[in-house]
Amino acid sequence: MATGLLALLDDVATLAKAAAASVDDVAAMAGKAGAKAAGVVIDDAAVTPRYVTGFSPARELPVIWRIALGSLRNKLLILLPAALALSFFAPWAITPLLMLGGAYLSFEGAEKLHEALFPHAEAKAEAVPVAPGEVAAFEDRKVSDAVRTDFILSAEIMAITLAAIPPSGFWTQAAVLAVVGVGITVAVYGAVALIVKADDFGLHLATRPGASAAGRRLGCAIAGAMPKLLRLLGWVGTAAMIWVGGGIILHGLEEYGIGAPSHLLHDWGVALAGMLPAGGPVAEWLVHAAGSAVVGLLVGAVVIGVLRLLPRRHAPADASVGRPLP
Repeated sequence: MATGLLALLDDVATLAKAAAASVDDVAAMAGKAGAKAAGVVIDDAAVTPRYVTGFSPARELPVIWRIALGSLRNKLLILLPAALALSFFAPWAITPLLMLGGAYLSFEGAEKLHEALFPHAEAKAEAVPVAPGEVAAFEDRKVSDAVRTDFILSAEIMAITLAAIPPSGFWTQAAVLAVVGVGITVAVYGAVALIVKADDFGLHLATRPGASAAGRRLGCAIAGAMPKLLRLLGWVGTAAMIWVGGGIILHGLEEYGIGAPSHLLHDWGVALAGMLPAGGPVAEWLVHAAGSAVVGLLVGAVVIGVLRLLPRRHAPADASVGRPLP
């Protein structure tokens, strides 16, 4: 009986070691895959704060929570099963879908850059409602827009993650996708919450009773810096869209045997790194990022041009006033 118990304990120990090794493998693969998706993560974190503007301070965190829950639903209930289905039934479709998503990111970034450089005269900021019913509808609309944008970015994150996972079993792929999806969502929306509430924290430091002069100055500095930080994040998000989109397209071309552009950027980066006494890897990365951005801008410009050539739909006119319906 003792021998049987020892054998059982040995089997349990073996299973525990195998489980621990599997957890380590999942964690390692999730870390590598998450790093490859870092550009889209930066874009996600930079884009999201604009959907949380216009709310009272008391509603900012609840709105972020609603968007985060929508993001988790996107990743875990829709995109994860879709990614696994692609992996096992249509792996050939992963690269084209990645390139399509890269083209979309390039288009979004190029369009935002065009709007910033050549703003439309008729463009106006959305009015913030004050009536309770209108406020609720405004919040629902903002959350819906944010979750829809998150879906596109999350699809890119999950596709990049899937492409980065080495050949493995169904459950390993599912676990890696789930870990990356949850981890990135927590990181992105945790960062967004800190960014959005930083001005309230600064205001608290500046106005709390008994605050020192240094504390008040620090609080005023934080509150005053947040609008500039949000504008900077907007530019970072636009830049990330362009260079990440271009990088995805370059990588997709390599998969189809068109590796000359990527190889050329690599050679330029290595040559520049060799001329510098320090910071070679950074210089090499910057060369590749700049080249990817050029590709992203070109692709985005082409998509914008194609869309402008398509016939536009016009809203039907309101017969009573003789103008388009809102």
